[in-house]
Amino acid sequence: MTDVLAVFRVSHPDLGLTRTAEYDETATLRPIRDAGTDPENDRYLYSVTCDDFERFEEGLTADPTVERYERVVVLADEAIYAITYSDRAVLFSPEVGRLNGAILDMENDGTTWVFKTWFPDRQAAQRVWDYAVEHDLEIELDRINEYGSIVSNQYGLTDKQRGAILTALDAGYFDEPRGATLGEVASELGISQPAASGLLRRGIKRLALSTVAEGDE
Repeated sequence: MTDVLAVFRVSHPDLGLTRTAEYDETATLRPIRDAGTDPENDRYLYSVTCDDFERFEEGLTADPTVERYERVVVLADEAIYAITYSDRAVLFSPEVGRLNGAILDMENDGTTWVFKTWFPDRQAAQRVWDYAVEHDLEIELDRINEYGSIVSNQYGLTDKQRGAILTALDAGYFDEPRGATLGEVASELGISQPAASGLLRRGIKRLALSTVAEGDE
């Protein structure tokens, strides 16, 4: 069993900040991750770009999912807002966390919210889908694929896969013409040629899924 990256498109009239996004169609909102770890702090920080921040704030004022807000700073064409949600707000992110998942990225596409999520397994991703359906959230799955450890910071590669790729790279296996044969790479790794081939193949596949294929629906 392996962990997965899943990208969901979620919409609901009372999903947090949806009315604001509807009011100002030029606005793009993205949360600022790791802004704080104080459990008593109920404010969420968002990076906002839009054509007119005064119009955007009119939307915030009229949004029933927003209890209060503060414009923290303006940086050129971007502003940072601190948002406190009202009791009416429907939030998707806490359910992801409850299922031991994590939000890697989030952004609005009009009034739809695109969540890039990580889960320890496909069953957890299925459960967050079930939660959305049970609570009348409109949800679509853009894609789901194997990802690799979220804490490794190695594009999901195992240590052996990473070591095999680096060894092959150093030996010139990926050069044209090749500076080393697969057998020579296997010898350097101290394993059989089929084992080396498997490590390289699986490692390169994992790299492709975590990089060039990541934005491909």
